[in-house]
Amino acid sequence: MHPRRALSLPLAALLVATLTGTVPAAADTPAVTIENGATQPVFSRADAILQTVFIEVEGTDSDHDGADDRVAVDILRPKETDQGLKVPVIMEASPYYAPGNDVPNHPVDVDENGVPLPALTALSAKLDAGPFDGYYDNYFLPRGYAIALVENVGSARATGCPTSGGRNETAGPKAAIDWLNGRAKGFDTAGNPVEATWSTGKVGMIGVSYNGTLPNAVAATGVEGLETIVPIASISSWYDYYRANGGVVAPGGFQGEDLDVLAKYVLTRQNGQEACGALIDGITAAQDRITGDYSRFWDERNYLNDVRKVKASVFLVHGLNDWNVKTKQFAQWWYALSKRHVPRKIWLHQGTHMSPFNLRTAEWLRQLHGWFDQWLYGIDSGIMREPQADVEIGPGQWAQHASWPLPGATTVPLYPGAGSSLGLVPRPRSAPETFVDQKARTAEQLVEATGADPNRLAYTTGPLPADVRISGTPTVSVRASFKDGSSPYLTALLVDYGTDVRANGTLVSTGQSYCYGQGVPGDTGCTTLRTLGTATTPYKIVTRGWLDVRNRHRIDRSEPVRAGKDYSFTWDFQPTDYLFKKGHRLGLVIISTDYDYTLRYPPGTKITVSPGKSSLRLPVVLGRLP
Repeated sequence: MHPRRALSLPLAALLVATLTGTVPAAADTPAVTIENGATQPVFSRADAILQTVFIEVEGTDSDHDGADDRVAVDILRPKETDQGLKVPVIMEASPYYAPGNDVPNHPVDVDENGVPLPALTALSAKLDAGPFDGYYDNYFLPRGYAIALVENVGSARATGCPTSGGRNETAGPKAAIDWLNGRAKGFDTAGNPVEATWSTGKVGMIGVSYNGTLPNAVAATGVEGLETIVPIASISSWYDYYRANGGVVAPGGFQGEDLDVLAKYVLTRQNGQEACGALIDGITAAQDRITGDYSRFWDERNYLNDVRKVKASVFLVHGLNDWNVKTKQFAQWWYALSKRHVPRKIWLHQGTHMSPFNLRTAEWLRQLHGWFDQWLYGIDSGIMREPQADVEIGPGQWAQHASWPLPGATTVPLYPGAGSSLGLVPRPRSAPETFVDQKARTAEQLVEATGADPNRLAYTTGPLPADVRISGTPTVSVRASFKDGSSPYLTALLVDYGTDVRANGTLVSTGQSYCYGQGVPGDTGCTTLRTLGTATTPYKIVTRGWLDVRNRHRIDRSEPVRAGKDYSFTWDFQPTDYLFKKGHRLGLVIISTDYDYTLRYPPGTKITVSPGKSSLRLPVVLGRLP
């Protein structure tokens, strides 16, 4: 074992760096160049050293073959690291470096007991990234960074088994960080021991989706050497990816997917089915698609449990229209980090499940560069003196704020009433209203229906007298009874009624090329700039929330619902930051089955709501409601 490397440059060294513009080094040793508080692109991407290391994940044998699991790491570093230059590492760990498998999703049409009816759909590919085909190497390597791509357990050249967020998956990239700090064993392709003598030991993890989730997981171990993470569209609790308040709820666009489906998708290692089939069968049983209850199985995959261990700074990025990794994932992680005063920054954009590099390329690189320089080189880049939150409130309409949710948010209650009204005054004598669950119409079809509709209840304000901005997590409380059916779901939709130009989830090329880094054959270091696509629409579902009414008290325990008995149900929407414009109407729509997200029970459940005993609570930071 090697002694732990220093975690920051000594004060004297920083003073020398400030005065000379270089990170101090011994005579004739190459050095990083710093000008105007930023590392400069002085190293050659074309001459970089490519190295593959197989790192032993000590104490983890998830495939039960009698040997510790290993992860494969492809490293690209400046050639000067063979001449004494020591550099930090930007790391992206992923199970997606090999193409995924074709895997059937679970049926979502179920009988009255929640047992699946025969029907199958296919899991589509989410990511398919080849090594070093992103922007990290072109932009950051010339500035004195090494890039490390970790093939995580059960995928590609790694051993072990994927578990969709289990502890063994966290152990893979953690072992790579340990190796970079001299605490783990690494081997070359011939099996010879390899040490990271060129590494400063400082690591920043980054990635999108699953690749952004692993940084959260590893940071929650408190591993020494992980100085910062940049989780983009990432998961903080796997339960909230595949469940919501006790209900089985799919990630947007992947109806019927679950933990076991994802594990099978990324099981791309050699002899994967033979080595991992039994383990994945165990996942299928433990995930429990009947009740949707929280359990120890899910608790293992909840990184919020260990947020107290997070030592790394966090630059968090999420799309406010991301219905794959929903916004609760970023918000609950952000709230927990805020309580512990973890150094942090946040970007919230109007896109869907995407990288900020594709949205606001130059500004993203400026801030990310400043962030990595600050936390991996100890340079005062100024990034920590900038406002903490960048929020896009409309397509291309960015503003910076002191924090998020925006300061000054006040909880404002709105009450459903007679005549489908929604207002500030409670109307306790409003007559009960009934709707009948169905499973064939989407939430969008139910929202856009005009007049009374037998399959939903809809309440709207009058035209708003001024712009109204909400920032945070809305909640809804409903007094209701269930009878004559089996659906356990209540779904609430917060709707903006009013024709407007809105982001539509696509990216549109501007036709402009932007060169951000050094190119090599097959990779120019340039990209085409893009903006969010837009469409004129008469309404928008701003956010939605789901509840399995059997979990009205606790997400880890289902309780029977007696037919015809009134209960009070309270649940959360997905967090958001949204501007309702003057003249628009704000709406609350209540349904049961959400076609694109929830299980679909046989139709016919009758749900009776008492509007006078129900309410919608909004975190309002701007404007007033009628």
